[in-house]
Amino acid sequence: MSVDGPLPEDAAPSPEPARIAPVTEGFEELRAGNLGLRLAETPAEIDAAQALRYRVFYEEMGAQADPAMRAARRDVDEFDAVADHLLVLDHDLGQGPEAVVGTYRLIRRPAAERLGGFYSAAEYDIAPLLAFDGQVLELGRSCVAESYRTRGTLQLLWRGIAAFVFRHRIDLMFGCASLPGTDLEALAPQLSYLYANHLAPPALRPRAVAERYVAMDRLPAGALDMRAALGALPPLVKGYLRLGGFVGDGAVIDRQFNTTDVCIVVKTDLITDKYFRHYERTAGPS
Repeated sequence: MSVDGPLPEDAAPSPEPARIAPVTEGFEELRAGNLGLRLAETPAEIDAAQALRYRVFYEEMGAQADPAMRAARRDVDEFDAVADHLLVLDHDLGQGPEAVVGTYRLIRRPAAERLGGFYSAAEYDIAPLLAFDGQVLELGRSCVAESYRTRGTLQLLWRGIAAFVFRHRIDLMFGCASLPGTDLEALAPQLSYLYANHLAPPALRPRAVAERYVAMDRLPAGALDMRAALGALPPLVKGYLRLGGFVGDGAVIDRQFNTTDVCIVVKTDLITDKYFRHYERTAGPS
């Protein structure tokens, strides 16, 4: 999750699967018309994802790049080297790097351990999640090129995440999801809504690190228009809530990316049984 680019409204996870055609070892490409979704297969495709992230986060959303990033015009960090990179490809543009129009970064526990921890640990105490008895997955750096921000594109990303979760038997997903801007007064309704309605149970509740902790319960319940606050949330956050997602305690202001982050936690057993029945049929034996 971490930084999330603008995405279309009303694109909840759909129980209806896209057509699947095998293309890579251990994963399968999802197709929806000219669009495909699969994992990056080459360094050049990861580079294309980093270039797209730079265009969306830095050029469009106003994140602050360091000199090296500005020179390379790439959004890069050390976690890219150990992550799986989910790509949306427009096959009308090609079959490789030139076709990348969307991306999502996925980090499994063994990959994070190679770097000493997860990206989210810079913002949240995720000890409760690390203690969870099962496979965990961190999601982040999601973005889609402007002309591809449609409901169908986001549905394709959701289906890809579901397929990845099934393939790797993931039990818990988490990550830092972004609300645009750093104006806490303007974001007070959304933060208060999340705290009042979707706070994670104590056993699965990450907490913003003390030096970055921002209280989320900023408005009393009686002063909160629940419907309006829900409607103002970014589509990606609403999608996770529809899957039964929770939020951690405390928000974090990310000045570099011009966002206010919340930690989202989703137990994958709350994803619809229909998804899993479908992927069990198509994926075959583990």
